[in-house]
Amino acid sequence: MMDLAEGWTLTDESGAYTAPMRLPSDGISALCAAGLIADPYWGRNEYDLRWICGRDWVAKRSFSVARADLVLVVSMLDTVAEIAVNGVVVLVSDNMFRSYRVDLSAALRLGENEIAIIFRSPEVEAAKRQAAQPYFVPFSANNSPIHNGNMLRKPSCDFGWDWNIALGNFGVYGGFYLEPLALVRIASVGIAQSHSAHRAVVTVTAELEGEAEGAEVSFSLCGLNARAKVQRGQAVAALVVENPGLWWPAGQGAQVLHDLAIGFGDQVVTRRIGLRSAELINEKDAVGLGFKFRINGRDIFAKGANWIPQDALAGRITVEATRDLLQSAVDANMNMIRVWGGGRYEPDWFYDLCDELGLMVWQDFMFSCHIYPADNAFLNDVAIEVAEQAKRLHHHASLVLWCGDNELIGALTWFPETRANRDLYLVGYDRLNRTIEQSLKSAVPDAVWWPSSPSPGPMDFGDAWHDDSKGDMHFWSVWHEGRDFDHYRDVSPRFCSEFGFQSYPSLDVIRRFADPKDFNIAAPVMESHQKNAGGNARIAETMFRYFRFPVGFENFVYLSQVQQGLAIKTAVTHWRSLKPHCMGTLIWQLNDTWPVCSWSSLDHGGGWKLLHHMAKQFFQEVLVSAIPVAGGIELRVVNDGGPKAITVAARAAAMDGSTRPLAEAVVEVAGSAVVALRIDDGDLASQEMLVFTWAEGDQQISGDVFAPKPYKHYDLLPPKLSYQIRAVADHYEVTLTTDTLALFVAVEADQPGRFSLNGFALFPGYPATITFTPAHPGAEPRFTIRDLHSATYGAAA
Repeated sequence: MMDLAEGWTLTDESGAYTAPMRLPSDGISALCAAGLIADPYWGRNEYDLRWICGRDWVAKRSFSVARADLVLVVSMLDTVAEIAVNGVVVLVSDNMFRSYRVDLSAALRLGENEIAIIFRSPEVEAAKRQAAQPYFVPFSANNSPIHNGNMLRKPSCDFGWDWNIALGNFGVYGGFYLEPLALVRIASVGIAQSHSAHRAVVTVTAELEGEAEGAEVSFSLCGLNARAKVQRGQAVAALVVENPGLWWPAGQGAQVLHDLAIGFGDQVVTRRIGLRSAELINEKDAVGLGFKFRINGRDIFAKGANWIPQDALAGRITVEATRDLLQSAVDANMNMIRVWGGGRYEPDWFYDLCDELGLMVWQDFMFSCHIYPADNAFLNDVAIEVAEQAKRLHHHASLVLWCGDNELIGALTWFPETRANRDLYLVGYDRLNRTIEQSLKSAVPDAVWWPSSPSPGPMDFGDAWHDDSKGDMHFWSVWHEGRDFDHYRDVSPRFCSEFGFQSYPSLDVIRRFADPKDFNIAAPVMESHQKNAGGNARIAETMFRYFRFPVGFENFVYLSQVQQGLAIKTAVTHWRSLKPHCMGTLIWQLNDTWPVCSWSSLDHGGGWKLLHHMAKQFFQEVLVSAIPVAGGIELRVVNDGGPKAITVAARAAAMDGSTRPLAEAVVEVAGSAVVALRIDDGDLASQEMLVFTWAEGDQQISGDVFAPKPYKHYDLLPPKLSYQIRAVADHYEVTLTTDTLALFVAVEADQPGRFSLNGFALFPGYPATITFTPAHPGAEPRFTIRDLHSATYGAAA
């Protein structure tokens, strides 16, 4: 293999800009690294850089070969591009989600050669394609400042989104290399599993290109070996594994992985697989139609979040940063990631990481929030894309669902054109959706399929935003409609695959894009890093509803994260308490693509917002939820594991931190939710909150505080918070004490790193010791302590 990663020169169509470039990367990152443009993420620089996507760009390099029978292998070529070798066009591509193998033998010459990639302007090309459509194909303009992104098979969010920068980037993000032309090669590998008691049958199908009829292919797995002859381009072997080590989602068991090898001549293709069965169960019940995942015969409550690209600039995406984000998901007791349909199919190593970490993957196909063309050329291209991605990814143990799209059914009602002629656009959508399904099932017959998200189910084009009897739901009324947090308790989804509430990024992230003079939510710089219309106003208005208003910008940032956490906690704790009626909650969203106000639980760069710390608590295996009901509050115990006897103790807490007992109960619970205690309205005084703990035997599990009224109605006392620091190996122990009740105690460091706990309640007489692990060794960190009183009355520690 000859890697062509190095030595490229990037030039714009006018010749005014020239920069070195290496692959994989993107053009904007190359221009920034060369000092030709400002950092796109700083201040309002984005708006001064949109001209880049309006131009054509060319990347060139030379290379030398001693043979001409070579193939160029290309993947993730973004997007409308031509590749020329020695002036001969060898590839024309307009789909980033396809890969190519190009025979260069007719274009190469022995010795020195030149290769060029011509990147056409995505903005110009998309507009041309829209104009060529027989009817207007609407796109989500409020999400996409750069228009007509639905015309190109490219990440939708590259054109902007309500959390993303809009730059319409270009580049090569996968492989770009030469290899010898093989007369016969293993083109793809299909893997199917069937499971019975103590046995797994793994059927492996090797598809070969070229004349190989009658030749032998070898297979090995788990110490088993088999050989099969090629018949009609395929060699098939069934390997029977007795007493297999199974792969389980995080929190349910081990992530056992096995190496599968397929050999043909001197070619060896390997796959790392997990032995497991995965089903989506849609069974009729008294309410409607269920929606749950069953892994190895066990029903799993899905706890997780939606995944968007790790960075808006693909050249800045790294394995290490992605691993850190996914590890943070597991560390917060998540077991599922939904790869959202407006981004990209991730590279192989992403799914390898999910396999290793036990993160189930809900995989959308890359269609989101727009209407799409339905002509034969577009659909034929989509069919090839779908088949390729399905064959590439289906063997991953983590991948448990293929979903047709994100919110395309809803989009049929969003535009004046679709409302005026729904039949036209519905037929177009159905053609697209059927093309995706048929191509998927042709490539991977046993693929687990769901037509759309949200969706009431196959062949049902109804509203799934508010139907809590069947299918998966996207519930956005609290954020987009400004409803109270309690409104989360008015719905009972079977599975909620999107819901969210915004906050500001953490202060260390804000300092990466703004000067202190811009530390004001109405400052143009701050508004430019808020892509959701009315988002800042909604954050502020919600604060008025629940809290006394914060003192200063830094406390505003802190309080925005407190209320984000409370919003999502309200939803998750209620919906988990409905188990098994509800069997999944996927927060929108896990990560950010750049420093921005958003719904994420992790900052751009991987830092934990307070929501992520709260998620670690409300996604733990055994949880007690406080649920307001008529006349009082129910404490419901949820257990995602095996049978346990859980002791629940409830107390009333006054503002000075003193408590008095209310009730205690022991309940047996396994794989469901049960009511443990009921606290009547009269049991709490007007200035008391409910405190409750839960334990298994003598082992304390956790505890929580529930405020029956908005926090602004409580007369908080000023706590005398103090802390002591002790350096221990690679981390620091921070022990905090208080003389009165301190709510949402948050510790911030002046350097990147991770706290073991944050955003917690602190009581007098009960010191809390948390750890801080710096991201890099260096000087001892300095800490800032915040709590609800100091944030809304003043005087941070």
